[in-house]
Amino acid sequence: MSDREHLTVGIDPGSSAVKVAIVKSRAGKNASVLAETVQRIRRRNVADVVQMAFEEACATAGVGKKDFDYVASTGDGDAVTFRTGHFYSMTTHARGALLLDPEARAALDIGGLHARGLKMSEEGRVLGHRMTSQCASGSGQFLENIARYLGVPLDDVGELSKVSTSPEKVSSICAVLAETDVINMVARGISTSDILKGIHLSIAGRLVQLLRSVGAEGHVVVTGGLSKDVGMIAAIEQLLAEEKTKKGARKQYADITIRTFPNGILAGAIGAALLGAYRTEQLAKKGRAASAQAQASV
Repeated sequence: MSDREHLTVGIDPGSSAVKVAIVKSRAGKNASVLAETVQRIRRRNVADVVQMAFEEACATAGVGKKDFDYVASTGDGDAVTFRTGHFYSMTTHARGALLLDPEARAALDIGGLHARGLKMSEEGRVLGHRMTSQCASGSGQFLENIARYLGVPLDDVGELSKVSTSPEKVSSICAVLAETDVINMVARGISTSDILKGIHLSIAGRLVQLLRSVGAEGHVVVTGGLSKDVGMIAAIEQLLAEEKTKKGARKQYADITIRTFPNGILAGAIGAALLGAYRTEQLAKKGRAASAQAQASV
């Protein structure tokens, strides 16, 4: 590992927000995050939001575009027109999760359009991954649509869910049919908190299946936009706890501890920045400078 510190930036344009992280590290090790920015897209041009989020992060860190050794994109990389290179999101979320919790050996990325379970090595190498199907009922966008219909601000969804006393089960895993279920619940006078807890439990069931399918165990870091939804996290933990009460469950399932962090939504951007530093070091060893036009992928 080189003694030189690399200044890199990771940019992660998602379906609903753009995340930017500026990181200083030595080839991706001994890292410190200098600035973090999350900007909601809200029907704006994604490339414009990328530029604004990037400039905001640079202002916070007191750096400019020319100061970076590598500009790494992940997610919708095409929106980052000034990138040095691109890294696949499952790799960046694994690497970012590992920085947040060095003991983690799995990550649960809950994004706007899909969710993904990742199993990784202690170096952040992805050993296995599974993703929800194309149906949006396991995603943040689905929950956002439900919240909009119920007239609940997205930031209030988690706390409302946690006070539910009699969650109403959602019978379908199809997003369209589940929304029909919610309309019927409202007509029947089911409380908003019970509806939201039922939705959370429905999504959580699919997320727990993802973790089990990749063989997750030990610390699991939740990343992505729904990592800040306390109701979702509570539902996942509830289902994991219920597993332990079932006959033979302790032998069938490995113990999982869910870990959340305030900047879990930025895991992809952080991981991209770290991989950018590693890529810079590898190119330097080969006597090549990181080209601003390179379209590398990991």
